[in-house]
Order: sequence, then C-alpha cells, then structure tokens
Amino acid sequence: MKLEKITKTPDARQRRRYEDACAAAHGMDLLGERWALLVVRELMWGPRRFSDLRSALPGISANVLTQRLEGLEAAGVLVRRRLPPPAASQVYELTEWGYESEPIFQALGRWAVRSPAHDPSMPLSAASLMLSLRAMFAAERVGGFAARIGLVVDGQAFLAEVANGRIAIAARAPDEADVVLAAEAPVIGGAIYGGVPLAALEADGVLEITGDRAVAQRFVTLYSLPPKVGTGPASALPERRDPVRHDDLPLTSTAGRNT
Repeated sequence: MKLEKITKTPDARQRRRYEDACAAAHGMDLLGERWALLVVRELMWGPRRFSDLRSALPGISANVLTQRLEGLEAAGVLVRRRLPPPAASQVYELTEWGYESEPIFQALGRWAVRSPAHDPSMPLSAASLMLSLRAMFAAERVGGFAARIGLVVDGQAFLAEVANGRIAIAARAPDEADVVLAAEAPVIGGAIYGGVPLAALEADGVLEITGDRAVAQRFVTLYSLPPKVGTGPASALPERRDPVRHDDLPLTSTAGRNT
C-alpha cells in the first residue's frame, strides 16, 4: 500500500502563540504573522475585495492571503460580507476593534522611518501613503493655513482637510477640494517626503494638478521626517532612560499586568 504524505494547514486559531500574559505579546499573536499587519493596513480605508488586496500587496501569494484573512477573521479583527447587487462581490472589512489598530501603524511608522535601512524606493500602496500623511503631519508648520486637498492615488480617491493645525483624511470623492493631485503613490510620496518639485513631476507626465496650485505647493511642505538613527542632534533623539534596577522595584506581584 502506497503511503502519501499529507500536509495540513493548521487552523487559524491553532497557530503558534507566544503563551505570554503581556498584552503586547498577545497583540503579536493577533497581528504578528507575516503579512497580517499589511492586510490590516490595506483595509484601513474601507472594504476591499480579495483581488484588491492582491494588487495592493504584490509580494503575497493567494494561499498566504487566504490564510491571513481567515486568521484575522477568527481573531475578530475583520469580517467578510457580500456587497448588494449589482456588485454582489465578497469584500473584507475591519471591525470597529480592527479600526482601533491605526495608532499601531502611526507609532511603528514614525519609529521605523528612522532606520538607515529603510528604503523609500520600494513599492508603496495608496493606503500606506494615506496613513503616512496622518502620521507624519507636522502641525507646527501649518500656521493659519486651511484647505481641502483631493488626492487620487492609484485610482482611489481621498479628501484631506487641513484646519486648526490638524489634518483629517477620508476615502471619498474630492468634489469640494481646493486642489486635486492625481498620481501613483510613490510620486506623491516623492513630492512630500523627497522634496521633488511638483513642476518637475508634472513635466514628466506623472502628476496632474487641478485647481489652486498655491494650495498644492503649501500642502507638500506640511510634513517632516524624524532624523535617522545616529544622524540627528542629541536634542532630537528620545531621552535616554536609566535601566531599572531590580532592587528598586516594590516587593509586590506584577502578575496579570498588561504591558
């Protein structure tokens, strides 16, 4: 009798866990599988079809994407639903709790962008760019500037509103915008974070600006990146903390305390 080796894919709820009471460790149980965090990132701006996610994450296979979606659904981070006719297609959407994970992306992005190994020339999705526009916004540069900026990125429409030193961004048609910038995500990222002149991008045919050009020019100056590790002045770096000595700790149990 010929024996066949059968490899079974473990159930999403039976994957490896850290078995650690720390809430941060449990967060890694939920989002620590490769690609899981990026799947959540792509859903931050609303429901997406399976094919939309594959397109936004070109390095992921269909099999791995299926596994990550199943795992995130089992964890309560996202849900599946079917759109009403005429679309009638299945989409994936974050739960209310899933949307609450956005600060993770902001904090992780601000921290990781300081790495000298960060390569901004790698693929960049529309969802990633829009999250960065929230995370890297420099309120101290705004002054009295207020405007509505439309962004059509990789065919997806967004409306950013700057007012009172803050920015709000929504996935919606930029019908009421003062200016609309249309381009691929890396192009807009190059203008905002790389200092590439808007006129040069227009001349190259990779950026289209419709509306108040002065607003567009002002908008791209509202962002700043923190210095790379080891390159900025000491005053720009986080305050160094002395290590905690065990003999300084109170003699009380810390069991069950979240991190």
